[in-house]
Amino acid sequence: MDMQLKGKKAIITGGTRGIGRAIAETLAAEGADVAICARNADQIAEAVTALSAKGVKAYGEAVDIADEAGFKAWIAKAAGQLGGLDILVNNASALQNGNAEKAWNACYEIDVLGAVRATDAAMPFLEKAAEKSGDAAIVIISSISAAETSYGNSYGAMKAAQIHLAKGLAKEKAGKHVRVNTVSPGTVYFKGGVWNMIEEHMPDMFKETMGRNPMGRMATPQDIANAVVFLSSPLSSFTSGINMIVDGALTGRVNF
Repeated sequence: MDMQLKGKKAIITGGTRGIGRAIAETLAAEGADVAICARNADQIAEAVTALSAKGVKAYGEAVDIADEAGFKAWIAKAAGQLGGLDILVNNASALQNGNAEKAWNACYEIDVLGAVRATDAAMPFLEKAAEKSGDAAIVIISSISAAETSYGNSYGAMKAAQIHLAKGLAKEKAGKHVRVNTVSPGTVYFKGGVWNMIEEHMPDMFKETMGRNPMGRMATPQDIANAVVFLSSPLSSFTSGINMIVDGALTGRVNF
């Protein structure tokens, strides 16, 4: 299927590994030019080289998302480097769990304000692209933790805030044809990722969680990337304000 993404311009935050890297690679494979940011300059350099090898324009820099001015300036710079912006994927996360104030601050700063800042800086470029082509898209990577919890947890609460933000922006920007959606992954496994670390250091917890996955496995980053790229594409031009759960039927709630 042609996803109608050839020549589109996309920014992915947290784009060097895991879900973010899979999104960037899938967009590039579909012919989109991509810009990525993360904290590690060496990982950025490696990813940009790999993405460029797919025959698209790729650009990236090490960026501190907690630096409001610097981060917003980078979003604008990246859009300039790409020659416009059709797609923004807010993927970066502090990945902090628990009820300690430090965790709350980190999740608020990176997951929530990071999405707010990126969206604010990107919106003029997205609106311009939508005026020209009829469609632009923002996708925020949330989590099933947004709606299921068993203890006080900053991560889940801030992920829930992202979904609320996306729905409001979707209503606000619908008239300008800038779509805003969230994707909520379940458990996602990749080498070096959170669940790989749990597998190595907390094997009982890993085994118990794996046992709760009805499909007998955790998601791959590609499973999540496929959903994100579809929602980013013009094929989803009438889909806005949704929270797409990609969890292999792990959660039990009904989503009316």
